[in-house]
Amino acid sequence: MTEPRIAVAVVTMGNRPVEVDALLESVAKQDLAPHRIVVVGNGCPLPEFVERLSLPGEFTGIELDENLGCPGGRNAALERLRAFGDVDVVVELDDDGLLVDADVLRRVRDLYAADDRLGIVGFRIADERGETQQRHVPRIGKSDPLRGGYVTGFLGGGHALSMAMLAQTGDWPAEFFFAHEETDLAWRAVDAGWRILYAPELLLQHPKTSPARHAIYYRVNARNRVWLTRRRLPLPLIPVHLGIWMLLTLARTRSAAGLRAWFGGFLEGVREPAGERRPMRWRTVGRLTRLGRPPVI
Repeated sequence: MTEPRIAVAVVTMGNRPVEVDALLESVAKQDLAPHRIVVVGNGCPLPEFVERLSLPGEFTGIELDENLGCPGGRNAALERLRAFGDVDVVVELDDDGLLVDADVLRRVRDLYAADDRLGIVGFRIADERGETQQRHVPRIGKSDPLRGGYVTGFLGGGHALSMAMLAQTGDWPAEFFFAHEETDLAWRAVDAGWRILYAPELLLQHPKTSPARHAIYYRVNARNRVWLTRRRLPLPLIPVHLGIWMLLTLARTRSAAGLRAWFGGFLEGVREPAGERRPMRWRTVGRLTRLGRPPVI
């Protein structure tokens, strides 16, 4: 890919106007101007200041009538970018994130220009003190957050996606609403022969958070875990994956209410339609394993 054209997409629920302002200002300070910027109001009007900001590139605001969840909101941005037809790579950023360095978009462009099978680039997520939570490192165990390389997954908070890859794999699983949508997309990408690169030099500053802060976390985490395996894993691996994660949940969860919600979500995932089943090939299982994360963990 020669000089790929970069877009930036941000989805917001309208409850972080100060953070969105700061994020877009950090985008405006990039030494490579994005070709397009899309901001999606996910079931909310966009903050009035967004239209008045002096932003590089073409700006598009989208106001959705209802909250479609994070993957659904991102799909709305991708649909609009696809209609424009003049973007090769989209950088998706959490609305409370911040690009500290001014060369992030240029580095993204250069990575994609050098590798036409690069599908996904994952950013390093760090808080205001520069600390990266272990759950934000896309490897098993206590891995160095500054060690980059090819991996099996990526973080939703800050990443880049090839539009050519999405044309082959499809977009985000909107029905997930929240939780495990990154893994669903990552597995499809690897199965289609695309590479996922963790690039820790691409930093997104983000407040330190816990996923359990969301009221629906335990339920949708379990439901989507079941849906993920039903959609993407070969049949023999489904009970292995779910069995391992059930044991881990029992060992890690200290809240009785959380466990009840988790098992309720698990049953929901078993009973409700999971969407199209397109299991990965066994050679993809092998590839994920060689990259350090077999798809049962």
